[in-house]
Formats: sequence, C-alpha cells, structure tokens
Amino acid sequence: MIYSQRIAQLSKALWKAVEKDWQQWIKPFGLNINEHHILWISCHLQGATISEVAKFGVMHVSTAFNFSKKLEERGYLSFSKREEDKRSTYVEVTPEGEALLQQINEHYYDTEHTFLEGSLPLKKLYGRFPEFIELMAVIRNIYGSDFMEIFERGFKNMDEMFEETDGKLSSKQRSEPDDEEVGEAL
Repeated sequence: MIYSQRIAQLSKALWKAVEKDWQQWIKPFGLNINEHHILWISCHLQGATISEVAKFGVMHVSTAFNFSKKLEERGYLSFSKREEDKRSTYVEVTPEGEALLQQINEHYYDTEHTFLEGSLPLKKLYGRFPEFIELMAVIRNIYGSDFMEIFERGFKNMDEMFEETDGKLSSKQRSEPDDEEVGEAL
C-alpha cells in the first residue's frame, strides 16, 4: 500500500507540474491538451488509427475521436479509410496542422517549464537527464508492449523530424525516401 500511495502522490505532483506547463505553452495557439496531444501523436505516428491515437494518448476512443473531429473542422487533421481496412478510421495531419505544430514547437521556450527546470540540476550533475527505464518497464507491464512500440515509434519520428540548436527547435530537412525505404513501408 505504501508503494502505491507513494507512486500516486508523486505522479499527481508530476502531472500537475507538466499539465500547467503544457497548458501555458499551447494556450496562445488555441489548443487544449487533448487537441495538442492528438495532433502530436497523429503527426509522429504518420497515419494512425483513432484506436492507436486513443491508446497512445491514454484516453478513451470517443475522446480521441471527438477531439480529432474538432481538429478536422479547423483544418489540422484529415480522416480517411484504407482500402485494405475499411473498419478503422485513420487520421493524418494536414499541412496546416504540421505548420501549427512547427510554430508551437518553435515557441516552446517562450513559457516556463517547471519540470524541465527541475531536471536541469540532474543533467548538470550527471551530464544527462534522468533515465526512465524502470518506469517504462512498469508502463509496459500495465499497457503492453504495443503501447511501448507506439511510444518509441513516435519519439523516433520526432528525432527524425526535429533538431534542437541553441535552445531552438526546428524542422530537419526531409529527404526523399530511397527505393529501399519505400519498399519497407509497403
């Protein structure tokens, strides 16, 4: 019981700090946390199903669908069905949605980030940010390996799309895929 209560208290404190920072960061762009999270997930998973967005976003499918519809109405997402999978609804970020995400990312440092600030002394001391390997193992045990695969895929895509230089986040130049990459994607 003490372990569970400790985790509950720590996670609540962590979430409140992250939530406040996140809301401040995206407020100037007219998005709420769910909308931003869905837009971000959809961008980095590149053609995810609503179910994948819900699972990775740790939200109910109806929440993912409803907020995705709002993003579609604003021109940031598009919905589609696949010829090979008519049952699933896929979401993709539109060019307007990508531009909005880029603008949001470029303004990351315009607001306070208490969790980042709280982590910097550890980075200074150890030369890196804290590792999450044990926490990720717990999350894998709760949500499954497919959750962690989606998690890793999203961050791999983010690493490929953005670079940080002098405290500024910018898009990397996208290169055209070669024939081998196209074959792997098919």
